[in-house]
Amino acid sequence: MTLSKRAFQAAALSLLTLGPWALSSATAQAAYPSRPIKFVVPYPAGGASDAVARMIGEKLQQAWGQSVIIDNRPGASGIIGAQAVIKAPTDGYTVLVHNTVLIQLPAVLEKPPFDPLKDLSPVVMTLQTNNLFVVPTTSPAKSFKEYLTLAKASPAQYSFGSYGIGSGAHLHGELLKQQAGLDIAHVPFMGSAPMVTDLSGGHLPSAFIDIPSALPNSKAMRPLAVAGPKRIPELPDVPTFTELGYHSFDTVGWHGLFLPAGTPPAIAQKLAAEVSSILRMPDILAKFKTLGVLPGGGTPDEFLQQLKTDAAIYAKIAKAGNIRVTQ
Repeated sequence: MTLSKRAFQAAALSLLTLGPWALSSATAQAAYPSRPIKFVVPYPAGGASDAVARMIGEKLQQAWGQSVIIDNRPGASGIIGAQAVIKAPTDGYTVLVHNTVLIQLPAVLEKPPFDPLKDLSPVVMTLQTNNLFVVPTTSPAKSFKEYLTLAKASPAQYSFGSYGIGSGAHLHGELLKQQAGLDIAHVPFMGSAPMVTDLSGGHLPSAFIDIPSALPNSKAMRPLAVAGPKRIPELPDVPTFTELGYHSFDTVGWHGLFLPAGTPPAIAQKLAAEVSSILRMPDILAKFKTLGVLPGGGTPDEFLQQLKTDAAIYAKIAKAGNIRVTQ
C-alpha cells in the first residue's frame, strides 16, 4: 500500500467517523449562498437596527453576488421578528438582525416566548453602542439635576420612552426610577424611529435612546446623561450615570446577526467571517464613527460567550430591581 493510498483511506475513515453531519456541513458551506438572503429586522425602517442591516446587506450583496432582502417585522419588542427567524428553515437564508433586547427579554418577562441561547444560533456581533438619556430641546430641563427636580415635582406630567419592553432602555429607565426615587410612567415604542418622532414633536418628556438613533436627530433632543463605563467622544460634555452617582449603568448595547438553531455551523462561520471583513472596510468604519458606535466582528463562539455574559448581568439587574413584565 502506498503512502498516498493510506492518506486517502485515513481521510475517508475520518469522514465516516464524523458521520453525515460533517459532509452536509462542508457541502452547505461550499454551496452557500446560492440564492437571495433575507435579513429580518424586528423594528421599523429608519431605526439603528434597520440602518445596520442595510449597510451590511449591501456589502454582502457586492461580495457574494446574491441579493440581500430587508424584511422589517416590528412589534412586541422584537419578538415577532425573532420568532419568524426561529421558525425559518435552517439553511442560512433567513438571518435575524437584532440587538441586546434579545437577551434582556427573558430577564424581565414572566413567560418568555423563546430562549435566545437555545432557539437561535449566534453569528457575529456587528457593533457596540450606548444609551443616552434625553429630553426634547423644548424641555425646560437643561441638566439632569433640573430634570429630576421637575419630574419629582410633577410626576404625572413626565414619562420615559424606550424602544421596547425589556430593552436596555427600559431596564435603564426602571433602574433610574428606583435609584432616583422617580414615579414616572414607561412608554414603550416599536423601535427607535417612532420614539424619535414623538420626542421631536415634544409629545414625549424624556427617553433612553441608542446613540445611532440619537445623533442624526440631535437638533430634536438634548442629552442629559449617558449609560456606559465612560463618556463618549461625540458628546464629551455629557456625564455618565456613574459620575452622577448611580450604579449598574455601565453595560453597553450591541447589534448582531443570528440564524435559526440547527443551522450548520459552517454556514454561520462563513457568514461571520464575511461580515467581520465588511466591518473592517474604511467606509464602514467611517460611517460607524459618525453614528458614534464601535465595530464588532469575530466568531460565532465569541459572540455566544458575550451573550451568556450579558444574559447573566441583565438577569441580575432585573432580579435586584424586581423588574417583571406580564404580556
